[in-house]
Amino acid sequence: MSETRFDVLTIGNAIVDIIAKAEDDFLVQENIIKGAMNLIDAERAEHLYEVMGPAIEASGGSAGNTAAGIASLGGKAAFIGKVAEDHLGKVFTHDIRAIGVHFDTEFLVDAEPTARSMIFVTPDGERSMNTYLGACTRLASPDMDADVIAGSKITYFEGYLWDPPEAKAAIREAAKIAHEHERLTSISLSDPFCVDRYRDEFLDLIKGGTVDIVFANDAEAKSLYQTSDLATAINALREDSHLSVVTKGADGCVVVTREKTIEVDAFPLDELVDTTGAGDLFAAGFLHGLTSGREIDDCARLGCLAASEVIQHVGPRPQVSLKQLAEQEGL
Repeated sequence: MSETRFDVLTIGNAIVDIIAKAEDDFLVQENIIKGAMNLIDAERAEHLYEVMGPAIEASGGSAGNTAAGIASLGGKAAFIGKVAEDHLGKVFTHDIRAIGVHFDTEFLVDAEPTARSMIFVTPDGERSMNTYLGACTRLASPDMDADVIAGSKITYFEGYLWDPPEAKAAIREAAKIAHEHERLTSISLSDPFCVDRYRDEFLDLIKGGTVDIVFANDAEAKSLYQTSDLATAINALREDSHLSVVTKGADGCVVVTREKTIEVDAFPLDELVDTTGAGDLFAAGFLHGLTSGREIDDCARLGCLAASEVIQHVGPRPQVSLKQLAEQEGL
């Protein structure tokens, strides 16, 4: 096996988060459903961008958040995702590289603009997201950098990528390259509705060995096996996957292998502010632990620690060094 350049490569939707404060009246005026993730078209995206107040622009997207978490923990992270050669594409590229993540996917030229999620935060802390997917849906097999995949201990990808057909084929190609070089692959099931859409394909990926490690929250795990009983879903995961992790919010997580089940408590919080990014950062902590040779229970603790940091402030990226935080906690 050749030497690795990266601990974890994440593959996902490259989205710029544009976050602005807004009053409830503004949401009503603009017909924005409060607290929801609303998918919008390019024209609507341009309109909202024009009328929103002063905003913070930063690279986002689920897998991008996981890469950011790994970099914050001191790991070597890479990201593959598609942005356009436009203002927001350059914002995304600069931002993700600035936090120490390798990102070298070619720009999409003369086509859809870069994906963006316009997030309006009301005085009560509620986030209303308006997402235009644009360029990120054009991720395809030619974007799968074989050298980066071969040089990464684990390749991790979002279930959300199963929506665009080209991305689906690209992920299968990436998994094939990873396994040819004796590397591991991992999937986040993304959300229960995504699981509903692609249940049979996800089960095929897991049972067929395309995916080695599965991340799911309790709702996604239950959706995968069409059960209302989490214990039933966990027993099914034990049969189907060599390693799975099911997160349970305030109740911590469960790590499931063929041989054992390990329960790990969540870290105590000062204040729950915003749960956006909790699953992304949990995956970052767990994967960092795994690629740095930790025991499975310590991997889960690192995941819970990273998740606890991100839910105590607005935004899906760490605001402190997770490496220092882990050292303070003896991890």
